Amino acid sequence: MIKLKPSLVILAAGMASRYGGNKQIESFGPSGETIMEYSIFDAIKAGFGKVIFIIREEFADPFKKSIEPKLIGKIEFDYVYQSLDKFSGGTEISSHRIKPFGTQHALLCTKDVLDSPFAVINADDFYGYDAFCQAYDFLTKESEDGKYACVGYELRNTLSDHGSVSRGEINVNEEGNIVGITERKEISKIDGKAIAKEGVSAVELSLDAKVSMNFFCFTPEFVKWSEAEYVKFLIANVNNLKAEFLIPEVADQLIAAGKGVVKMIPTQARWFGVTFKEDALIVKAQLLELTNAGIYPANLWS
Repeated sequence: MIKLKPSLVILAAGMASRYGGNKQIESFGPSGETIMEYSIFDAIKAGFGKVIFIIREEFADPFKKSIEPKLIGKIEFDYVYQSLDKFSGGTEISSHRIKPFGTQHALLCTKDVLDSPFAVINADDFYGYDAFCQAYDFLTKESEDGKYACVGYELRNTLSDHGSVSRGEINVNEEGNIVGITERKEISKIDGKAIAKEGVSAVELSLDAKVSMNFFCFTPEFVKWSEAEYVKFLIANVNNLKAEFLIPEVADQLIAAGKGVVKMIPTQARWFGVTFKEDALIVKAQLLELTNAGIYPANLWS
């Protein structure tokens, strides 16, 4: 039996409400590249064989027009659509709900197209080549059902100067396996410190803490397992219009249930991304810097 190359799943169905535009297809590179194109470029170089884009169906035409001409002949690609009605298990969804149900629900929408171990990332984050190399090594040498991984970044390198962000704080045991992922919401950079809002109080987090940037390595079995958990989530949050079914939290549930282990893969790769409109100029400058240093070509696909 021929073992398929790992796939790269890209989460691109978010509504970007804090950014105020379709940042998934916005130009950031010197030749008009989107951020996710750098991830795809690095993934191809690392050895990945396929890209699966998770998008909203109403956004499909401009998305495909933006990305397909650049990828044809370079890597296999496919699309799936995230919508509120998928995998609801008969649970009625509030008519007032507009926002998608989060990253793990998006990943669940790939269930019928996944046929190999895969890495999953955000469309609007730059992860760095080393992260893809390490993910590829894990997926081809260590990955199996119940044995997964998360690429961990230092919190100090993932904060925005322009508003609060959410991060999954990673805790590991002596074997380097994750014992818990604490979803920290509304983390702000204040006077050089990382301050997370916890209800009505605030908690200072270590800048050295390893956090999840939604760069995980799984097999299709993890996605199948999460379907029953999603139905439980919907029932528990039927009246919560802001509730989200998130990858770090579901991975944490998997660990707590004893259904698998998630190894942390630390990386020194440079991370940056766009959460707020003010981040755009910073990202463009950072990509130009990497281009001028010869790390990336001036045109990724020429």
